[in-house]
Amino acid sequence: MNIKPPYLIAEIGQAHDGSLGIAHSYIEALKDSGVDAIKFQIHVADAESSIYEPFRINFSYEDKNRYDYWKRMEFNFEQWIGLKNHCNDFGFDFILSPFSVEALEITNQLGCKTLKLGSGETSNKLLLDLACQMDFENIIFSNGLCNEEELDYTVHKIISSNKNPFLLQCTTQYPSQPENWKLNQIKVLHDRYEIPIGYSDHSGHFSSSIAAFVLGAEILEFHVVFDKRMFGPDATSSLTIEETKLLVYSLRQLNQSLTTKTSFDEQNHFNRKIFTKSLSLRSNLNKGSKIELQSLETKKPSGKGISVNEYDKILGKTTTRNLHKGDFLNYKDIE
Repeated sequence: MNIKPPYLIAEIGQAHDGSLGIAHSYIEALKDSGVDAIKFQIHVADAESSIYEPFRINFSYEDKNRYDYWKRMEFNFEQWIGLKNHCNDFGFDFILSPFSVEALEITNQLGCKTLKLGSGETSNKLLLDLACQMDFENIIFSNGLCNEEELDYTVHKIISSNKNPFLLQCTTQYPSQPENWKLNQIKVLHDRYEIPIGYSDHSGHFSSSIAAFVLGAEILEFHVVFDKRMFGPDATSSLTIEETKLLVYSLRQLNQSLTTKTSFDEQNHFNRKIFTKSLSLRSNLNKGSKIELQSLETKKPSGKGISVNEYDKILGKTTTRNLHKGDFLNYKDIE
């Protein structure tokens, strides 16, 4: 996981709607987007859910309960290998978010170096403790459903297990409203834990991610969907492929602007000469005339006459020759 601010994670989540072909299509669609990683959620219905689990939102015309939905979202081990290889072929880091111990074990068996724990799993002590015993090098986790005590434990556990912790400010609301983004927490979390802090977005707009980066987020995670009218619980909280590309372009420009050292280079010097001015005359002046404020005009470019910023030094002086309206005024013309 090569962190270069900002590290960008495009989350497919369940936007594939259980179709392996669509899952691969997302990887293809993102290949020129500029994101650093693609993340999927890995669900094992029998391990994760029961028929009593309620829908977060009533979006499904196909599944009679949440368990059936998770069942339809499952891929087998070989299919996950194919998705991982496809990501790696395009240079993407492949990241999974597991939602059960069995899903965590599969993630580890796939050789993933980076693990992402969602908001609901960050406070899952069993899952976290097991993850810290596995081969992951980096553990990213969101704080959306955690209290301070749970977050303290998670940070300490990951660090003490010689893993690299990355904490994402997150609001578990789909879509999240601006008053609930809590972007001010980025600095608070950084000051409290002194680890890399990022932002996990559910707003459906890229403005929140841009603001999060400016406020210090080193990692940005956002849902991606082909069209926000698509079937699924996260579609309205996602960015389209086109919005994702625009976000990446904007962030890379911002990063360049914020990290480039400014200097008064030749172009600035040239532009300054064009845009700044010299003193000139508003009317004809005969030899021996007194220079008054009403005599002066400012005219482009600079360097042709006395600097406009030195006008007060010549007030009251007299001309040494006849001058005409529009002439640049130089020190040889006054005494």
